[in-house]
Amino acid sequence: MTQRDNINDNIEADYTRIVADTEPTRFLAGSPIEIIRPIESTNPPEYALFDFDGTLSLIREGWMDVMIPMMVEILLDTGTGESRDQLHSLIYGFVTELTGKQTIYQMIRLKEEVALRGGNPADPLEYKHEYHNRLMGRIDSRREGLRTGRKKPVDMLVPGCIELLNALKQRGVQMYLASGTDEQYVREEAALLEIDSYFGKHIYGAIDDYKSFSKAQVIRNILNSGQVVPAKLVGFGDGYVEILNVKESGGTAVGVASDEAGRSGRPDIWKRERLIGVGADVIVPDFRHHGELVEYLWPSG
Repeated sequence: MTQRDNINDNIEADYTRIVADTEPTRFLAGSPIEIIRPIESTNPPEYALFDFDGTLSLIREGWMDVMIPMMVEILLDTGTGESRDQLHSLIYGFVTELTGKQTIYQMIRLKEEVALRGGNPADPLEYKHEYHNRLMGRIDSRREGLRTGRKKPVDMLVPGCIELLNALKQRGVQMYLASGTDEQYVREEAALLEIDSYFGKHIYGAIDDYKSFSKAQVIRNILNSGQVVPAKLVGFGDGYVEILNVKESGGTAVGVASDEAGRSGRPDIWKRERLIGVGADVIVPDFRHHGELVEYLWPSG
């Protein structure tokens, strides 16, 4: 069985730390780029897979502030004796545990929690659509601002990502975008951010039939197109799923521990630990130091 055969196309595994300890890490000179394990390859990557939300886009920053209160309301409606604070703590735990997977997995867990309390749960898709409706209420001004020109794309992008995408384009790297957010929204928001042209037809997102889409499936398609050597694949993401999938495929994984709310240039500690735990080779807080990162992955020498 090859490494790529280990990728299950239809199941996104829950987060499990698979890297217990790492050797002392180092930083590229003058940058916050943390090398978890040295990349030893004479073949620079020719294919790059990007996650969307939190890796490139900041349009959906603060989504937890929509999802968790909605779930608290739904569980309170079961008549449970638990307090709002107790439910918030419970839900925060499983929402963060499942962050990185398609949204539907969090809604499946919500259905289970409703049933456990004797409630009559809705279909997870109904919960997902309700969540999206509420989320749009939070982010619609951002989307509309981009449409009207009141907001510039750079205001809603992870710092430095345009420069990184340009550098990869100049090197002839084929770029793919795969997100756990619904595909229609990913395509809309990539266009609003003016980054859709970097990916062309290779923009993928979740669909209602969630078992028919996964980031692992996208990776398999990349590797099977022209029999791509896994070592020529690099993945960028702030979620554990894409990092795990890229590592299982035999590629190089760059964990993006982005501070979405503050855009501080410092890594989000929770993301950093989580990404290292599933095998990230490199950790970056954003792409401000894209030059050093590109030189490391695509050395000019």
